[in-house]
Amino acid sequence: MFLTESIDGVDRLFGLDLQLLVDAGIQLLAILVLFIGLSYLLFNPVRELLRKRQETIKKEMEDAAKDKEDAAKLRKDYEAKMRDVSKESEAILSETRKKALKKETEIVNEAREEAGRIMDRANREIELEKSKVRDEVKKEMIAVASAMAGRIVTASMDEAKQNELIEDTLKEMGDETWQN
Repeated sequence: MFLTESIDGVDRLFGLDLQLLVDAGIQLLAILVLFIGLSYLLFNPVRELLRKRQETIKKEMEDAAKDKEDAAKLRKDYEAKMRDVSKESEAILSETRKKALKKETEIVNEAREEAGRIMDRANREIELEKSKVRDEVKKEMIAVASAMAGRIVTASMDEAKQNELIEDTLKEMGDETWQN
Protein backbone atom coordinates (compact mmCIF):
# COMPACT_ATOMS: atom_id res chain seq x y z
CA MET A 1 0.00 0.00 0.00
CA PHE A 2 1.61 3.18 1.21
CA LEU A 3 4.61 1.49 2.41
CA THR A 4 7.81 2.56 0.94
CA GLU A 5 11.20 1.05 1.31
CA SER A 6 13.74 2.92 3.17
CA ILE A 7 17.48 3.01 2.94
CA ASP A 8 18.23 1.13 6.13
CA GLY A 9 15.62 -1.50 5.44
CA VAL A 10 12.83 -0.27 7.68
CA ASP A 11 9.51 0.23 6.11
CA ARG A 12 8.03 3.62 6.73
CA LEU A 13 4.76 5.25 6.09
CA PHE A 14 4.92 8.05 3.48
CA GLY A 15 8.62 7.94 3.70
CA LEU A 16 8.76 10.18 6.78
CA ASP A 17 12.19 10.35 8.20
CA LEU A 18 14.12 12.76 10.34
CA GLN A 19 15.53 14.67 7.41
CA LEU A 20 12.05 15.29 6.02
CA LEU A 21 10.82 16.53 9.37
CA VAL A 22 13.80 18.87 9.80
CA ASP A 23 13.31 20.20 6.27
CA ALA A 24 9.60 20.72 6.97
CA GLY A 25 10.46 22.52 10.24
CA ILE A 26 12.97 24.74 8.47
CA GLN A 27 10.42 25.56 5.79
CA LEU A 28 7.80 26.37 8.43
CA LEU A 29 10.34 28.57 10.22
CA ALA A 30 11.22 30.29 6.92
CA ILE A 31 7.53 30.84 6.15
CA LEU A 32 7.01 32.27 9.63
CA VAL A 33 10.00 34.60 9.23
CA LEU A 34 8.79 35.62 5.77
CA PHE A 35 5.25 36.24 7.12
CA ILE A 36 6.54 38.39 9.98
CA GLY A 37 8.94 40.26 7.71
CA LEU A 38 6.36 40.82 5.03
CA SER A 39 3.78 41.88 7.60
CA TYR A 40 6.16 44.62 8.76
CA LEU A 41 7.08 45.49 5.21
CA LEU A 42 3.67 45.13 3.55
CA PHE A 43 0.87 44.85 6.11
CA ASN A 44 1.97 47.77 8.31
CA PRO A 45 2.03 50.23 5.37
CA VAL A 46 -1.37 48.91 4.27
CA ARG A 47 -2.68 49.25 7.83
CA GLU A 48 -1.24 52.76 8.00
CA LEU A 49 -2.83 53.59 4.64
CA LEU A 50 -6.20 52.25 5.88
CA ARG A 51 -5.89 54.21 9.13
CA LYS A 52 -5.13 57.42 7.22
CA ARG A 53 -8.00 56.71 4.88
CA GLN A 54 -10.34 56.20 7.87
CA GLU A 55 -9.14 59.47 9.40
CA THR A 56 -9.66 61.25 6.07
CA ILE A 57 -13.17 59.83 5.75
CA LYS A 58 -13.93 60.75 9.36
CA LYS A 59 -12.62 64.29 8.78
CA GLU A 60 -14.62 64.62 5.56
CA MET A 61 -17.75 63.43 7.36
CA GLU A 62 -17.14 65.96 10.14
CA ASP A 63 -16.57 68.69 7.54
CA ALA A 64 -19.74 67.64 5.73
CA ALA A 65 -21.69 67.78 9.00
CA LYS A 66 -20.19 71.20 9.75
CA ASP A 67 -21.01 72.40 6.23
CA LYS A 68 -24.53 71.10 6.67
CA GLU A 69 -24.87 73.00 9.96
CA ASP A 70 -23.45 76.13 8.31
CA ALA A 71 -25.88 75.73 5.43
CA ALA A 72 -28.75 75.34 7.91
CA LYS A 73 -27.60 78.52 9.72
CA LEU A 74 -27.32 80.38 6.43
CA ARG A 75 -30.79 79.18 5.45
CA LYS A 76 -32.21 80.37 8.78
CA ASP A 77 -30.43 83.71 8.37
CA TYR A 78 -31.75 83.97 4.81
CA GLU A 79 -35.30 83.19 5.93
CA ALA A 80 -35.01 85.71 8.78
CA LYS A 81 -33.73 88.33 6.35
CA MET A 82 -36.56 87.55 3.96
CA ARG A 83 -39.06 88.02 6.81
CA ASP A 84 -37.34 91.29 7.71
CA VAL A 85 -37.45 92.38 4.07
CA SER A 86 -41.15 91.51 3.95
CA LYS A 87 -41.78 93.50 7.12
CA GLU A 88 -39.68 96.38 5.81
CA SER A 89 -41.51 96.39 2.48
CA GLU A 90 -44.85 96.40 4.31
CA ALA A 91 -43.63 99.32 6.42
CA ILE A 92 -42.52 101.20 3.30
CA LEU A 93 -45.85 100.51 1.59
CA SER A 94 -47.73 101.62 4.69
CA GLU A 95 -45.68 104.81 4.90
CA THR A 96 -46.26 105.44 1.20
CA ARG A 97 -50.00 104.96 1.66
CA LYS A 98 -49.99 107.41 4.57
CA LYS A 99 -48.08 109.96 2.50
CA ALA A 100 -50.48 109.47 -0.41
CA LEU A 101 -53.50 109.99 1.86
CA LYS A 102 -51.88 113.08 3.37
CA LYS A 103 -51.12 114.42 -0.10
CA GLU A 104 -54.68 113.65 -1.19
CA THR A 105 -56.03 115.54 1.83
CA GLU A 106 -53.75 118.48 1.07
CA ILE A 107 -54.87 118.56 -2.56
CA VAL A 108 -58.55 118.36 -1.58
CA ASN A 109 -58.09 121.13 0.99
CA GLU A 110 -56.27 123.30 -1.53
CA ALA A 111 -59.06 122.68 -4.05
CA ARG A 112 -61.67 123.64 -1.44
CA GLU A 113 -59.76 126.79 -0.57
CA GLU A 114 -59.43 127.65 -4.26
CA ALA A 115 -63.15 127.00 -4.74
CA GLY A 116 -63.86 129.25 -1.74
CA ARG A 117 -61.69 132.00 -3.21
CA ILE A 118 -63.42 131.63 -6.57
CA MET A 119 -66.83 131.78 -4.88
CA ASP A 120 -65.79 134.86 -2.88
CA ARG A 121 -64.50 136.52 -6.04
CA ALA A 122 -67.69 135.59 -7.90
CA ASN A 123 -69.83 136.95 -5.02
CA ARG A 124 -67.82 140.19 -5.04
CA GLU A 125 -68.26 140.45 -8.81
CA ILE A 126 -71.97 139.77 -8.41
CA GLU A 127 -72.20 142.48 -5.75
CA LEU A 128 -70.29 144.84 -8.04
CA GLU A 129 -72.65 144.02 -10.90
CA LYS A 130 -75.64 144.54 -8.59
CA SER A 131 -74.30 147.90 -7.48
CA LYS A 132 -73.67 148.86 -11.13
CA VAL A 133 -77.20 147.79 -12.02
CA ARG A 134 -78.54 149.76 -9.04
CA ASP A 135 -76.57 152.76 -10.18
CA GLU A 136 -77.92 152.34 -13.68
CA VAL A 137 -81.45 151.89 -12.32
CA LYS A 138 -81.01 155.00 -10.20
CA LYS A 139 -79.77 156.89 -13.24
CA GLU A 140 -82.69 155.54 -15.22
CA MET A 141 -85.06 156.47 -12.40
CA ILE A 142 -83.58 159.93 -12.34
CA ALA A 143 -83.98 160.16 -16.09
CA VAL A 144 -87.57 158.89 -15.82
CA ALA A 145 -88.24 161.23 -12.92
CA SER A 146 -86.76 164.09 -14.94
CA ALA A 147 -88.88 163.09 -17.91
CA MET A 148 -91.93 162.87 -15.67
CA ALA A 149 -91.13 166.17 -14.08
CA GLY A 150 -90.78 167.61 -17.53
CA ARG A 151 -94.17 166.19 -18.54
CA ILE A 152 -95.76 167.32 -15.33
CA VAL A 153 -94.37 170.78 -15.71
CA THR A 154 -95.37 171.00 -19.34
CA ALA A 155 -98.77 169.54 -18.86
CA SER A 156 -99.66 171.07 -15.51
CA MET A 157 -101.65 168.17 -14.49
CA ASP A 158 -103.72 167.46 -11.57
CA GLU A 159 -102.82 164.96 -8.88
CA ALA A 160 -104.79 162.05 -10.31
CA LYS A 161 -103.12 162.50 -13.63
CA GLN A 162 -99.69 162.60 -11.96
CA ASN A 163 -100.36 159.39 -10.00
CA GLU A 164 -101.50 157.68 -13.17
CA LEU A 165 -98.34 158.85 -14.95
CA ILE A 166 -96.15 157.53 -12.09
CA GLU A 167 -97.96 154.17 -12.17
CA ASP A 168 -97.49 153.88 -15.93
CA THR A 169 -93.80 154.71 -15.61
CA LEU A 170 -93.31 152.15 -12.86
CA LYS A 171 -95.08 149.51 -14.95
CA GLU A 172 -92.76 150.30 -17.85
CA MET A 173 -89.71 149.87 -15.66
CA GLY A 174 -90.99 146.62 -14.13
CA ASP A 175 -91.39 145.34 -10.60
CA GLU A 176 -87.99 143.56 -10.62
CA THR A 177 -86.12 146.82 -10.89
CA TRP A 178 -87.48 147.95 -7.57
CA GLN A 179 -86.96 144.63 -5.81
CA ASN A 180 -83.25 144.33 -6.65
